[in-house]
Amino acid sequence: MLKHTLLKATEAGAAELTRFFNGEFKISNKEGMNNLVTEADHAAEKAIFEVIQDEFPGHYILSEETGEIVMDSAYKWIIDPIDGTINFANNIPVCCVSIGVEHNGIMIMGAVYNPFMNELFFAQKGFGATLNDTRIHISEQVQLKHSCLATGFPYTYLDSPNGPLQVFEKLIRKGIPVRRLGSAALDLCWVAAGRFDGFYEHKLNAWDSAAGFLMVEEAGGKVTDFNGDYYSPYQPHIIATNGNIHDELIHVVNGGEIGE
Repeated sequence: MLKHTLLKATEAGAAELTRFFNGEFKISNKEGMNNLVTEADHAAEKAIFEVIQDEFPGHYILSEETGEIVMDSAYKWIIDPIDGTINFANNIPVCCVSIGVEHNGIMIMGAVYNPFMNELFFAQKGFGATLNDTRIHISEQVQLKHSCLATGFPYTYLDSPNGPLQVFEKLIRKGIPVRRLGSAALDLCWVAAGRFDGFYEHKLNAWDSAAGFLMVEEAGGKVTDFNGDYYSPYQPHIIATNGNIHDELIHVVNGGEIGE
């Protein structure tokens, strides 16, 4: 029942993305430069809420646009109605609906759906991860210098040692390809599917990574904070890899040099 509701809610949100895409819709700005929210974000969130609250009215909800709907429940739905809103607002079809389901503080299920590429990622703790019902696995790359990576940059950039630009510069000066898709949820799913060998980002919210980090773990990868410790989506730093390059990427993100 939980999986059915999750997929139904994800598809309901994605239907709103499809309805608005390439059309005219209202756009406003949240805190920070270019931190957009669109009419489609609100419509997708509403459609997702309707499915969840119809079938599990007592469940806790945390969503990017509405915030928290606090309920006395062991279950929490963590929702990003459009991850990649800047892409969506500019008619770039690299965006998605992302929903994670947490039970007693443990992420147990996640779905990420990009309807424009017809790619539905799903993961259940202990049961693996799939893309359109086909099992996915992380890559086998063993050296950071030969990896293809992904990252993102925050809208409110804070200068700090080993910040996003410093780490990015270090990697690209060594010729390591680093992609910036504009959707952390898809970045993580693409690590899970073996398209990227690793992903790191300095400033994420829970709704950005809740479903995606479970996808990586269930595909055989590794996800931690920048210290290499247990990953919680309620803190900002994330490193997600195939496991083989994990320690080296942590070393670089923390100011170390790239091995030859």
